[in-house]
Amino acid sequence: MGGSSSSVSSSATSHSTGVGGSGRWSTGRIAVYALFVALTMVTSFIELPIFPAAPWLKYDPSGIVCLVAGFAFGPSTAAIVSVLGFTPHLFADPWGTLMAIGVSLALSVPAALVYRRWRSRRGAVSGILLGAAVALAVAVLGNLAITPIYAHMTVAQVAAMIVPVLLPFNLLKFAIHGVVTFLVYKPVSTLLNR
Repeated sequence: MGGSSSSVSSSATSHSTGVGGSGRWSTGRIAVYALFVALTMVTSFIELPIFPAAPWLKYDPSGIVCLVAGFAFGPSTAAIVSVLGFTPHLFADPWGTLMAIGVSLALSVPAALVYRRWRSRRGAVSGILLGAAVALAVAVLGNLAITPIYAHMTVAQVAAMIVPVLLPFNLLKFAIHGVVTFLVYKPVSTLLNR
């Protein structure tokens, strides 16, 4: 009798978005992970110029999907979605894709780790701010290391763009990610828990 009760309890929580819930690899959970990966793939192709001083730098909203996935299911899901969501770009732009994956991981995983320990609005804001700070550092270092390889620029030329271009563009990008995530996470979480 005790065994059947525990198996009912396990199956009842298998679709919970709580990080500590059982059934991490249940059919329903895998389907939701796949949906987040697909959404990341789709949104990664939406490219918008948001910084007039550097119109070649494009904003895509895929980071929002990674953040929401991390808040809903934890840092491991944020990592899975961040990596798999950018795979379609690997063949056309391998270096840019590696940088995009690195920045996405740096943003969503720390944010999800903070939110897992501190599940509140303040925890969400703190997680987003920490993730943005880590991602900003990764974006700058990634540009210094990777951009000269494929953009026919020297490290000095890239370094000269950090303050006037790269920092403000990335700050604006992470601000948009953070604000939209903060606004949409609760409704999405409610929908996932139905």
